[in-house]
Amino acid sequence: MMVDAVLQVGVFALVVTIVSVPLGLYMARVFCEERTLLDPVLRPVERAIYRLCGVRPGTEMTWAEYAAAILLFSMAGMLVLYGLERMQQVLPFNPQGLGPVAQDLAFNTAASFATNTNWQAYAGESTMSYLTQMAGLTFHNFVSAAVGIAAAIAVIRGFVRRSARTIGNFWVDLTRAVLWVLLPICLVGALILVWQGVPQNLRPYVHARTLEGAEQVIAQGPVASQEIVKELGTNGGGFFNANSAHPYENPTPLTNLLEMLAIFAIPAGLTHTFGRMAGDRRLGWALFGAMALLFLAGAEAAIWAEQSGNPNFARLGLQQTASAAQSGGNMEGKEVRNGIVNSALWATITTDTSCGAVNSMHDSFTPLGGFIPLLNMQIGEIIFGGVGSGLFGMLVMAVLAVFIAGLMVGRTPEYLGKKIEGREMKLAMLYVLIFPAVILLPAGAAMVTKAGLAAITNPGPHGFTQVLYAFTQAGANNGSAFAGLNANAPFYNWTLVLSMLSGRFMMMIPALALAGSLAGKRAVPPSAGTFPTNGVSFVILLVGVILIVAALTFFPADALGPIVEHLAMQAGKLY
Repeated sequence: MMVDAVLQVGVFALVVTIVSVPLGLYMARVFCEERTLLDPVLRPVERAIYRLCGVRPGTEMTWAEYAAAILLFSMAGMLVLYGLERMQQVLPFNPQGLGPVAQDLAFNTAASFATNTNWQAYAGESTMSYLTQMAGLTFHNFVSAAVGIAAAIAVIRGFVRRSARTIGNFWVDLTRAVLWVLLPICLVGALILVWQGVPQNLRPYVHARTLEGAEQVIAQGPVASQEIVKELGTNGGGFFNANSAHPYENPTPLTNLLEMLAIFAIPAGLTHTFGRMAGDRRLGWALFGAMALLFLAGAEAAIWAEQSGNPNFARLGLQQTASAAQSGGNMEGKEVRNGIVNSALWATITTDTSCGAVNSMHDSFTPLGGFIPLLNMQIGEIIFGGVGSGLFGMLVMAVLAVFIAGLMVGRTPEYLGKKIEGREMKLAMLYVLIFPAVILLPAGAAMVTKAGLAAITNPGPHGFTQVLYAFTQAGANNGSAFAGLNANAPFYNWTLVLSMLSGRFMMMIPALALAGSLAGKRAVPPSAGTFPTNGVSFVILLVGVILIVAALTFFPADALGPIVEHLAMQAGKLY
């Protein structure tokens, strides 16, 4: 079975590599405002948007102005979505007659979609009207992803420019991310999903009578248009409660492959955008290589853990190996049509990015199988990561890596010919320290309060993992879940809002400030003591720094959850 797994993961990795190069180079042309094939159609639309919104495209922003624009735009969109959820009962396109969303849940959902987290503490088909799904959630799937792409492009400009005060115009980058990148791919992708059987309509739900005589309500709606952008924009919010395990969201092996590919496409492509804009394609390949190594290691570990199954079953004499009558391994919480490999691979992909879409239930994974998705997020959502946020997060880690390399050789560290000095290191460390704070502090509060403990459905190490996973996905803006936690409660709705907003904006601002600081610096020529940042040695150093930082930060918490649960399972104990 592992041979089959290696083959599937290898083919997928090869396809991602092939797709990422032309997409990354295309995005570099888009944001450098070079000519593309879509210009004759999209340029007039772009100019009309600027005139309508009063945007002056030729005026660039400092990092502080850029960050302020992101905050104001995101907060305004969050409030509009909140109002839409609260008033959906009196608005059109609500054939099911759904009522208003509860106040705390509505605010939680609005913050979730505005931050590209797309955490859902509700069942979409029984909570959100068609209008809320289309004009609210799908709209944010586009613009929150575009905000992340815009921030990454601004950070790239800061790294590659020389003696500059500005890092671009947010409104221009936002518009181009939507028009040139997201919309064209989503248009084609949605049509492919419809072809494969994903619904795209505004009809009322279908009432069918089963062979046993019972009545079944079959939900449908504008699914395909939301499905493709939730994957491409690493959003993750499902139209249905079962998310991409639902046959209306992910009906065939082809859609399963295309949706996994869509999750990785833009984050992987942005590494090549960076290399192209920096004038050295090898720099982009170095970042891609570090991300790919971490992805491959996690995917194989998760698949191995799930295929190994539960040793307690083996002690009872139950078959755990694959045969004509038995799939083998741990099939709990997985769709039979996806199997173990595609379920564990998807779980790895969705947590390597900030997507959070699922085609199986992570809560039902083995302790180590569930630990891999958790660890992927704790690493910082930089194993390709969210659209944009993965790249600028990796660039922050690259700055930290060259600083450590500089200490090793006893000279001032450099990246892209720019000296990394005290200000840059303070901003990089601020970025690194904020992340565990927005996860571990509220998770700790949940474990010592009645409201936090009341939501746990499985007391013991697994229950602690459920809580830790919830706040990790919120801080990482991921949106997936150990679904056994009853998180639709005021305590979790409000605390998760704080984690989501902090994980998005409190980490984006230091990255933009770092870019602004580097933009004002001149490049110095390389010397014999310059540590090369475009080769294998740098990739190894970068991966090592990433793993050490994650281990030092989160290992004590992980030891109380999935690690001790795994040891207990091996000892024959159940929780």
